[in-house]
Amino acid sequence: MTSSTTLPGGTFTLPGGLTLTRMGYGAMQLAGPHVFGPPADRDGAVAVLREAVRLGVRHIDTSDYYGPHVTNEIIREALHPYPDDLRIVTKVGALRDAEGNWPPALRPDQLRQAVHDNLDRLGLDALDVVNLRVGGFDTPEPGSIAEPFSVLAELRDQGLIRHLGLSTVTADQIAEAEAIAPVVCVQNRYNLAHRADDDLIDALAARGVAYVPYFPLGGFTPLQSGELDAVAGRLGASPMAVALAWLLRRSPNILLIPGTSSIAHLRENIAGAALRLPEDELARLDAIAP
Repeated sequence: MTSSTTLPGGTFTLPGGLTLTRMGYGAMQLAGPHVFGPPADRDGAVAVLREAVRLGVRHIDTSDYYGPHVTNEIIREALHPYPDDLRIVTKVGALRDAEGNWPPALRPDQLRQAVHDNLDRLGLDALDVVNLRVGGFDTPEPGSIAEPFSVLAELRDQGLIRHLGLSTVTADQIAEAEAIAPVVCVQNRYNLAHRADDDLIDALAARGVAYVPYFPLGGFTPLQSGELDAVAGRLGASPMAVALAWLLRRSPNILLIPGTSSIAHLRENIAGAALRLPEDELARLDAIAP
């Protein structure tokens, strides 16, 4: 598969030399409702992945606990053998129980099994990046992460993982992890209306570490949504497109992983992220805050 489009935002090279497209694709929504079970349209999910790669996406974010197992199996079906420049980022640290809950899975044996599960279902000999998920969906949980991160560092030393990242963590936890092994990326909640990580983003940018925000439209109040809708209306764009364009403008180390199960929505996301934000509208967006 080859790229036919130059993606907005270009690329970003992580510490250690791995290059990702700043516009990526998050595979979570390829699973069934509530990220549980198979999708209603598996062929459609395969088509979305193939279209993402055709459009130039070379950064796919996934996890074997999405489904569970569903998204990784679909990724392999759709894209294996993988393009040489495609980078797959996964995460460990949780699992799915029979009721669809997301209990933590941070014991050494659970982490080792999770890494091997990702390798097996993706059909890879080594994983490009593995993120250790520590907190819940949007809130870091304070405390030491030395033991679970050390397990991943050992697997990296064994050649099963190339690079390590963190998800839903505090600045102190990042510093603790960096004393054990290099951290190349951080996935935390961040968007126009939720900017608790402003200082962290700038600190990571100074060190060349990527920041990957999730929930790019999550947590808005009606007033904030109204302001975003107004800007989007004046620009003739969707609110999602404006939010993605603002994130790309916010800092060069921000990488985006919007997810969708629709080819039309995928194309809108990619085109929308190229949206030019006039200075007056950018100022209005910057003023949206909790």
